[in-house]
Amino acid sequence: MSHLAAVSVAQGQPLQVQSRSTPKPGPGELLLAVKSVALNPADTLMRGTGLFIPRYPTILGFDVAGVVLEVGDGVPTNPADNEHGVFFVAGVTKVAAYSGAVWAGCDPNYGVFQERCLVPWQHAAPLPAAFSSWHRAATLPVSVQVPLCAWDALGLASAESGAAAAGEKEALLIWGASSSVGTMGVQLARSEKDRGSRIGAVYATAGTANHAYVKSLGADRVFDYKSAEVVDSVVYAAKEDGLVIRHCFLATGDVALCQAVLSASGRTVANGGGKIASAPVVPLETEEVDGVQVIFLVPSLDKMERLAQFQRWMAQLSGYVAAGVIKPSPEPKVVGTGLESINDGLDTLSQGVSCSKLVIQIAG
Repeated sequence: MSHLAAVSVAQGQPLQVQSRSTPKPGPGELLLAVKSVALNPADTLMRGTGLFIPRYPTILGFDVAGVVLEVGDGVPTNPADNEHGVFFVAGVTKVAAYSGAVWAGCDPNYGVFQERCLVPWQHAAPLPAAFSSWHRAATLPVSVQVPLCAWDALGLASAESGAAAAGEKEALLIWGASSSVGTMGVQLARSEKDRGSRIGAVYATAGTANHAYVKSLGADRVFDYKSAEVVDSVVYAAKEDGLVIRHCFLATGDVALCQAVLSASGRTVANGGGKIASAPVVPLETEEVDGVQVIFLVPSLDKMERLAQFQRWMAQLSGYVAAGVIKPSPEPKVVGTGLESINDGLDTLSQGVSCSKLVIQIAG
């Protein structure tokens, strides 16, 4: 059996649509029929610079939505098979999944820019049977995983209900909140706030055109990141609200501005320092700021730890979707149909988009 794939043949070259053999899932793996893929900045970097790619040819892509065609040995097939109740039924289960290609040495079987792909079951989030939009599903895996990884790095994931009673409430700052991971970060932070964690308010930065949208997702205050006074505005707002700012999730933007906000509060440093969880790679030239730690967000390099992390994150994604806690954000913008349209979609993404998630339809 064979299928079509958009193959990366060399660094800096356009993807080429080719036929390749359809793999069988190994232990702990799912074979997916790909319906839609969402595009991410990392995809453009990998196509252009060869980032993460040890050898060619390979297949790129991180965000995928599709249906499970086959399950390998050891994949849970009923709710009692694992602590999160996640299970998969061949030919039935719809999933949103995060590619495992980078951790498989960019083995092309695991890239998602193709009609069939393999994923570790821990990287897949089962969707409600009634979830009808493959395009919206494809926007979810990376946008949910990154802020959940940030909560782990910032020590917010373990905050219990009412944990703030013993200390000051804080404002969680989300910088670059109109990006896909930023918008989801706002929604997930709002959920933490509503559950009674130590988060007393969700602060966000975005361009003025997107302020109303970011507020609609749950931000209490939104600041213009382009303003020369943005740092002072955020710091003043926290003082006015009687909150401290110890933690920042940098979805996109300038890490130095986040450092400036956290270091501007003496209370931040006095209470053990501040932390910035950065989705973008932290530039080598970034200066250290006393009392402020910058953490680049990346899953564990240890395979078993990584699979445990993804199992938890994707189970949370499934639960949030089923409960209506989150909605795909921003709404997907379909920029092509078929594998041959991925190159144009990546070109569009590389030119810059705001408050938009680009999606390619692979199959109906």
